[in-house]
Amino acid sequence: MLLLGGGVALALLWAPEDADQGISQRIFYIHVPVALTAYACFGWGAWKALRHLWTRGERYDLESYTAIHMGTIFGLLTLVTGSIWAKISWGVWWSWGERQLVLFLILFLFYSAYFMLRFSVDAGPARANLSAVYALFGVVLIPVSFLAIRLAENFIHPVVFTREGPQMAGSMFATFLVCLAGTLALAGALYSNELTGKRLDERLLELRELLA
Repeated sequence: MLLLGGGVALALLWAPEDADQGISQRIFYIHVPVALTAYACFGWGAWKALRHLWTRGERYDLESYTAIHMGTIFGLLTLVTGSIWAKISWGVWWSWGERQLVLFLILFLFYSAYFMLRFSVDAGPARANLSAVYALFGVVLIPVSFLAIRLAENFIHPVVFTREGPQMAGSMFATFLVCLAGTLALAGALYSNELTGKRLDERLLELRELLA
C-alpha cells in the first residue's frame, strides 16, 4: 500500500504532464502496471501448472488456480482502466478495430473460461490435470497479446517501450517503476493471502471428514 500510495502521489504531483494527452495520460501509471501484473500472474499460473504436470504435486494445482484467479482480477482491472483511458483520449469506450485490445479481451475471456472448465469436473487428479493443461495453453496468448501493440499497423494505442528504451522522461519512468512495484507487491500479497485461506479450508475439510 505504501508503494502504491507513493506511486499515485508521484504520478499526480511529481511526474510531468504529457504534451499530447495532458492529464488523462496519468492513468498510464495504473493501467500499464495492472496489465503487466495480469501477465505475470497468468505466467506464474502456467509455471505452477507445468510443475504440477511434471511432479504431480497437489500443491501446484492450488497454486496455479490461485495465480490464474489473481490474473483474471487484474485482467478485468486492465480492461476497465483501458476503457476509461480510451474514452478520454479517443472518445470511445472500446474500438473493435484495435487488435491489441481485442487480443487482450480474448486472453481475459480464455482465462475466465478456465473456471467454468475447472468447476465442471469433480475435484481430484483428473480436474487438476485438465486445469493444468488448459493453463499452459493460455500462456501462449500472453506474448501474442503483449506484442500486438508493437505489431499493430496503426498506432492509436501508445507505444512507450521500444528497442531504444522507455520513451518518456526519467521522472515518468521512475514513477512508473514505483507503481509497477506496488502493483506486483499487491498481487503477491493477495495471492499469498488467498492461497493460505484455501489451504486452511482444505485442512478444515479433512478434519471434518475424520470427525464424521
